[in-house]
Formats: sequence, structure tokens, C-alpha cells
Amino acid sequence: QQAHAATLAALCQAVETKDYYTRGHSERVSRGSVMIAQEIGMRSDRVEAIRYAGMLHDVGKLGVPTKYLQKTGPLSEEEFAAIQLHPMRGLEIVREIGFLDEALAGIMHHHEKMNGRGYPMGLAGDEIPEFARVISVADAFDSMTSTRSYRAARTVEEAVQELRRGSGDHF
Repeated sequence: QQAHAATLAALCQAVETKDYYTRGHSERVSRGSVMIAQEIGMRSDRVEAIRYAGMLHDVGKLGVPTKYLQKTGPLSEEEFAAIQLHPMRGLEIVREIGFLDEALAGIMHHHEKMNGRGYPMGLAGDEIPEFARVISVADAFDSMTSTRSYRAARTVEEAVQELRRGSGDHF
């Protein structure tokens, strides 16, 4: 258990050294994913797996050029395309870690949208794995309530309102 935790912490730290603005993001998404999973009644073994998925959801950013992650202005199509590859790169990085199991689907699909306009595969509705749907909400909430290189943080109330506005379409 301690070896698992140390491995995950090392991978998360590696991702977060690339971008000052994401410090603590993986841990917060992990905690938020666990809270949502418990609230919707997931079994305890799945809650533990979603904890791992939340921590590792952005590990694929290790394969994205740092200058794209830290860019303060709008991204070019090429830069955004490179960032859109991070879920697949994440899967490649952690796919051989045996204890992740269902967490892999959360890592791979956390940027899919209910309307089918997400990435990397354009899945829609129930095609999107449950883990990915949970992580997507936790990820969006933390992103909105954190200061980023390109914008200031929103309040909790504003973030919740945005999540509600995107319910059924995005989330």
C-alpha cells in the first residue's frame, strides 16, 4: 500500500513540476472524485480505484511540451492538439500498473463530454465510463476554482453554477 502511494505521489509530483499553476491539482481532483463517488454510492473498492484515477488523470501531461502547459495566451490549433493527446499518453504511461484496473478508463476518458464533443474519442452519454464522468466534474471544479496562467480563479458558487449549467451537455 505504501509503495502504491509513493509511486502515485512521485508521478503526480513529476506532472506538477511542469506547471506551477497545477500544484495540488491532482490531489484535489482525487479528493473531489472520492467525495462524488461516495455520494453516488460507489462500492468502497471502486472508491479506492477512483482515488488513484483522480491522482493520475493528468499524468499524460508529462508528454506535453511545458511551454504549451504554461502559455498565458490562447493556444494555437497545434498546441491544443498536443494537449488533447495527454489522456492517451497517460494511459500509455500507467497501463502496466496492475492495481489501477478500472482507473485506466477514468484516466483515458476524463475529457469526454456528454454531448460527444470531448476528446480523445468523442464518446457521448453512457458510452463514457462512470469513472471518467466523475473525474470530469471534479477536474472542472478544481480547474475553475484555481488560478491558472490564463485566468483568475472563480468562486465556489460560480463554479457550482457553471457545473449545473453544463449538466447533461458537458457533464
